[in-house]
Amino acid sequence: MKFHFKTDYDQDIRMFPDWWNFSLYAALLVLALCLPLLIDPFFLGEATNVLIWATAGLGLMLLTGQTGQVSLGHSAFMALGCYSCVLMMEANVPFLAAFLLAGVITGIVGALIAIPALKLHGVYLAIATLALAILADDIIVLLKEWTDGVNGKMSPPIDLFGYEISRWNNPVEWYYLTLAVVLMVTLFYRNLLRAPLGRAFAAVRDSEISAQAMGVNVAQTKTIAFGISCAITGLGGALMGLFAGAFNNETFNFLLSIQLLMMIVVGGLGFIHGAFLGAVVIAFLPQVLSMTTDLFGRGVAIPGLESGVFGVILILFILFEPMGLYGRWLKIRTFLELFPFARKDMFKRQKSYLKTERLR
Repeated sequence: MKFHFKTDYDQDIRMFPDWWNFSLYAALLVLALCLPLLIDPFFLGEATNVLIWATAGLGLMLLTGQTGQVSLGHSAFMALGCYSCVLMMEANVPFLAAFLLAGVITGIVGALIAIPALKLHGVYLAIATLALAILADDIIVLLKEWTDGVNGKMSPPIDLFGYEISRWNNPVEWYYLTLAVVLMVTLFYRNLLRAPLGRAFAAVRDSEISAQAMGVNVAQTKTIAFGISCAITGLGGALMGLFAGAFNNETFNFLLSIQLLMMIVVGGLGFIHGAFLGAVVIAFLPQVLSMTTDLFGRGVAIPGLESGVFGVILILFILFEPMGLYGRWLKIRTFLELFPFARKDMFKRQKSYLKTERLR
């Protein structure tokens, strides 16, 4: 068992607590870089899909897990990021510039929408953002001159420094591109948590009244969090549309927002690891259900099976493991480290809000 005795602030905000922790993440990075050599193209495509979901999930995790603002409208911002990127690529803007500008545009639009929306709290904010996700479907159809409406658009080939990247012709390059994006977003996320702004996010999440008493501008902090969250989610949406090859208004419907929320809850709300664990569940569960129906149901499709299973999993985690998969791993690790001195009450759920904020 290891104890970290922190004697100054630099030790508290360092990226890795010790060399052992650093070596574990370095080994994981080496494994990710070598993954194309270890698995076949089908599973490599599934791994790419996991990384895309993780990118979008990190955006929602920043808003819901770090700032405590529930959003059911992030599918709209995924659509905005995707269409912005593709439209700029069709206008002969280089992919790298179009991709980054799509994130910036999505972040700015998200911040502008957040100014009136974040005056709401709790379930009212969730309902408002859900309305935005439903409205986005109609907006895409109405703007058919740019979005091609229900017919959808075909993703243009990615030209990166003169090298064309295609999902079907060179899936390995697609995987490395997605890996580079998710690493960039993860490092940005991790460093943001170490910055004063990240501490302000956590203060607003735990208690808005206490944060305001400590000098945090709550409205400004929420708006910045919403904007950054939408920017990251927009990058995930751009990758998702380009990876799919073709997309329309149905690709980014409001059910995608439900899946994103389920992903971060199942993975572990408030943990970077939770976005990746939840992405594995979201990406591979449809494949598992498909193989199960082929094995036991003789290939008969069951309408609504995937949504029903997603809903049951979400309810079970909320009831029995609110900290998600990563939270369960933390409990197991702590139990093993403290055995035989671990006690069940050590993991009792704590209230993180004030009595005056329970009904907000």
